[in-house]
Amino acid sequence: MQHRGEIVERAIRKSGYPISQIARKLGKSRRWMYLMFDNSQVDLESIILIGRIIHHDFSEQIKELNAINPESFSEPESKYTKQNKDYWKNKYLKLLESYNTLLKKTNPE
Repeated sequence: MQHRGEIVERAIRKSGYPISQIARKLGKSRRWMYLMFDNSQVDLESIILIGRIIHHDFSEQIKELNAINPESFSEPESKYTKQNKDYWKNKYLKLLESYNTLLKKTNPE
């Protein structure tokens, strides 16, 4: 019987992608990744998503993947867009500037 976790671990280490980066893209923790490596029956959806991240086709090593349509699994989307991050960063900076101005008015030195 194939140990899916070991197969995935070998592919990840061979790819050179940092485990923490893959975990982040999956929305999981590094701890989850290491527990997955120890699991002989990793779910196929996770394997497909990891394969997309590291650009690796696991269907040659894990025969069960041939019976599944990989297009049915989508990559996890980032919760925040670049535009959204910039909006909140700018809002924070404006608030910080207002706070500093208020401090100067109340505490002149």
